Amino acid sequence: MIKVLTVIGTRPQFIKAAAVSRAINEHGGIREVLIHTGQHYDDTMSDIFFREMEIPKPDYHFSINTSTHATMTAQMLEGIEQAILKEKPDTILVYGDTNSTLAGALAASKLHMPVSHVEAGLRSFNMDMPEEVNRILTDRVSKQLFCPTETAIQNLKNEGLATPDKLVVNTGDVMYDAALYYAKQIAQHSTILQQLGLEDDKYLLTTCHRAENTDDKARLTAIADAINELAKQYKIVLPLHPRTRKMIEQYHLQLDCIVIEPVGYFDMLSLLKHSHMVLTDSGGLQKEAYFFHKHCAILRDQTEWVELTTAGCSTITGANKDKILDAVATNYDKKFRNGSVFYGDGHAAEIITKHLASI
Repeated sequence: MIKVLTVIGTRPQFIKAAAVSRAINEHGGIREVLIHTGQHYDDTMSDIFFREMEIPKPDYHFSINTSTHATMTAQMLEGIEQAILKEKPDTILVYGDTNSTLAGALAASKLHMPVSHVEAGLRSFNMDMPEEVNRILTDRVSKQLFCPTETAIQNLKNEGLATPDKLVVNTGDVMYDAALYYAKQIAQHSTILQQLGLEDDKYLLTTCHRAENTDDKARLTAIADAINELAKQYKIVLPLHPRTRKMIEQYHLQLDCIVIEPVGYFDMLSLLKHSHMVLTDSGGLQKEAYFFHKHCAILRDQTEWVELTTAGCSTITGANKDKILDAVATNYDKKFRNGSVFYGDGHAAEIITKHLASI
């Protein structure tokens, strides 16, 4: 029996892990031990995802969430190392590009333990982003690199990481697996549209949480100004991340839109499915917008999901008010052209599980 030690800590990782954990359980030849670092820790950011998506209860929960990047990563390293020494797994499975990802990868590599990285090979080519540093370092020490796209494969080849001693494979995207699986259950699990009175309305779904936007007063002000200008013409629904709320209050900004608390996965899928367009700085929501055939304005200066911008499904606006307004005006009534399938066929988790079983 193969033992896999999985490290997760943030809501995008919960979504990805739900798909892979389900595939692992169905496989039968793998035992999964789950670590929740606690990077996202309250009910709206964590617990509700475990309940709704039926993710196995974590075997370890560290509750590490309110420190600097360095302190947080160091505390995670210590806890994960102890879990590795106790569990003696065959591989450490990490997801994405968070501090939890890096801590899992570093702890494993220091103990000469193989690392398997889901969502490997993504690059924004912006080293000011903590996420970019995390994903590059994680890829460097990983034995199995599970890439969601051909672009990610090429990035690893360009960096000399597609070597014979590593498995580099295009599995497709596990978030697509999750979207296909859980979209069928929206009606049974979500009443968010009725609660907000949005059943028959065209609205823009907006999120903003990345530090590059929230911690920069000029950028956050420009985004808020764009939202307020758009709100004169469109309904805008904004599930507000705790960090963004804190900075909005600190900078004394105002949001003239429908501001709600963070929501669970089913409510978010429902809001996305019935939205008219998406504005976000979230990497995951960019893809999910594509899954549901929604045009997306990306509130960042770069994106890892270059396929979407090349195909005209997404538009990079940065935190530029005029570009944000123009992206909405240009794409609001534009027909969505769903061309090539970029993210696999909905069986990424099964492919990943097959390779985990052969570690």
